[in-house]
Amino acid sequence: MRMLFSIGAMLVAGVLAGGDVAGIAAPGPKFETSKFEPFKPDPLKHRPQRLAADRDAQTVDVELILAVDVSYSMDMDELAIQREGYAQAIQSKEFLQALKLGPNGRIAVTYFEWAASSDQKIIIPWRLVDGPETADAVAAEIMKTPIRRASRTSISGAINFAMPLFDEDPYRGLRRVIDISGDGPNNNGGPVTAARDAALEKGIVINGLPIMVKEPSYSTMDIDNLDYYYEDCVIGGPGSFVISIKDREKFKEAIRTKLLMEVAGRTPERPVVRVADKEPRVNCMIGEKIWSDRWGR
Repeated sequence: MRMLFSIGAMLVAGVLAGGDVAGIAAPGPKFETSKFEPFKPDPLKHRPQRLAADRDAQTVDVELILAVDVSYSMDMDELAIQREGYAQAIQSKEFLQALKLGPNGRIAVTYFEWAASSDQKIIIPWRLVDGPETADAVAAEIMKTPIRRASRTSISGAINFAMPLFDEDPYRGLRRVIDISGDGPNNNGGPVTAARDAALEKGIVINGLPIMVKEPSYSTMDIDNLDYYYEDCVIGGPGSFVISIKDREKFKEAIRTKLLMEVAGRTPERPVVRVADKEPRVNCMIGEKIWSDRWGR
């Protein structure tokens, strides 16, 4: 199923959750005027309220992991556009408007790049984004890191690397999302479906951004219908979706649209429905097969 999304459809009017959460200050000490021992306030009396306020201050609308492919099948121009796309999307007025529509008005985000099953590099550790200043800071961090390329494509390795990152996040989200972008199928590490299913068991949603701006080539191990592969083999969880990039000129727009949907917690009008007893349209081991046929291992 192929799905098209527009930015305009995303920004539906919403109502912000009322009121800011603030810490509750402990009251000043009170004393009784008598000849007996002065009154001593109970230090635990207001502890539940303070703890609740602290928990609320740590709550975000979504914990979002951006997992970005930097394998050699991506050319340097694509990698540069990809970096700029994420940085500009986070700074965009549409993104900041979607951020305000959430019940907490803030998200936690981390950004890492991946290639082989043992090759993942965190570019942005967990950061809170709650407005223009923090969004600008995250965008600047993304852009200042030198662009790199690496061998192999392990979507399963990216998912397995991403899952424990949620445990390291100091914030707690109402949703947990892994956002995978890439231009080819899994050809290294464990089966992608095993990694996907492990994430789904933890209540994690996986969305996909298949990059299909070039004609499939044997030399770069591309496949036809990469969007079908992502729908059937990679993504999963309530409201999961795929946004395909088939036009280089639409690269940045697609990234922005995807982030808007994830931040706003929106689901497609026609969500991907996977039926357990049906065969996927694409062989989920196709990348491993191509690699084996080509290199004999």
